[in-house]
Amino acid sequence: MSTPARQAREALGVRLRDIRQDAGLTGRALAAGAGWHYTKVSKLEHGVINASEEDVRTWCRLCGADDQAADLVAVVRSIDTMFVEWRRLLRSGTRARQRDSVRFEADTKLFRAFEPQVIPGLLQTAEYAAAILGAFIDFHDLPDDVEEGVAARMERQSILYRGDHRFHMVFCQAALTLGVAPPDVLAGQLDRLLALSTLPRVHLGVIPTRAAHGFLPLHGFWILDAKTVLVETISAELKLTQPRDIAVYSRAFERLAGSAAYGREARALITGALRDLDDDAS
Repeated sequence: MSTPARQAREALGVRLRDIRQDAGLTGRALAAGAGWHYTKVSKLEHGVINASEEDVRTWCRLCGADDQAADLVAVVRSIDTMFVEWRRLLRSGTRARQRDSVRFEADTKLFRAFEPQVIPGLLQTAEYAAAILGAFIDFHDLPDDVEEGVAARMERQSILYRGDHRFHMVFCQAALTLGVAPPDVLAGQLDRLLALSTLPRVHLGVIPTRAAHGFLPLHGFWILDAKTVLVETISAELKLTQPRDIAVYSRAFERLAGSAAYGREARALITGALRDLDDDAS
């Protein structure tokens, strides 16, 4: 079975082949110009071997495609760390993952996050986070360290109040009512959102259910500055660092953010969800 890393190498190989063909070079001519064994070009184009950063720079130079070198180098750097399966990433529990987040988030100035169905982690209450992490641990049969994971997630939230970090958080209205937590926990989470929405450094947007979407929200993602995109799938975390990927996700975020309500309108949606919870409980 082809691994995600192998698939990424094959995708890189296709791009390298296209660059070579656009330059009108044969594989043997390129190999000769680079001083490589004649089979190396074929192996790189088919994803059989890993390309080094120097391989990519040499390839682009010989093909007159220096303008593509930076993007391809970013691909090379990310291939082996692009896909990390949850069971491997969290084999020692969720706390270590949360603490790792503290370290790389400290270097981020602008956080842009979109979540279609849940409240973003940096905005969660402890009780809501416990419900989310507990379900995740149960599904993946991970070591049960919910309390430690929640404590670490709460530690991460100190970044909301210190330094010069800025946060643009967007989520769909469905996240206000989705039954991922008991009603009382969800109500507490909504109260928390109302408080956080007044923080000057937090730009909080809620996409109304019937809003005209400028982009179809397929899955959640986080953009850290203009350097990294994090995507959580069911089975793995994707860490994307290629400039072209970051540009695509930035464009998607701007369209999603353009569909969102902010300020009083966003708070009205949150208070409306709170009233619905009260009505259901009475």
